[in-house]
Amino acid sequence: MAAYAGDIDVTDVWRILGDEPGALLVDVRTDMEWRTVGVPDLTAIGRAPVFLEWQTAPTMAVNPAFLEMLDAAVAARGLDRDAPVYFLCRSGARSQSAAMAATAHGYGAAYNVAGGFEGPPGPDGRRGSVDGWQAKGLPWTRDPGA
Repeated sequence: MAAYAGDIDVTDVWRILGDEPGALLVDVRTDMEWRTVGVPDLTAIGRAPVFLEWQTAPTMAVNPAFLEMLDAAVAARGLDRDAPVYFLCRSGARSQSAAMAATAHGYGAAYNVAGGFEGPPGPDGRRGSVDGWQAKGLPWTRDPGA
């Protein structure tokens, strides 16, 4: 059995979220990142991401309630552990860990969103221009309530 369902590009995730009502985007970054860097804006497709910290600041310890909170968020949307869940973080590292944990917890289609929201640093050392949600020009906002 695979550690998780696999890596998927942000543009594919955007298309899937628009096409599959049972697909779910879970942003696993920290609250501070959501508020200062921005979040995916799914309003154009009538959706909203789930915001659920994989690690919590300031210690960046793994959130011990993550899987319980994930189960609750999935159930609140009328879904179950068979629903495709796409985990997003800054660059794809934390989201990969979250996808692996979800798979071990019984989720059958837990994916890591490769490139994440900001992607790796560019030649100038800044993120958001090389790969990821922002660099691919997908809708985003600085308002986590959007």
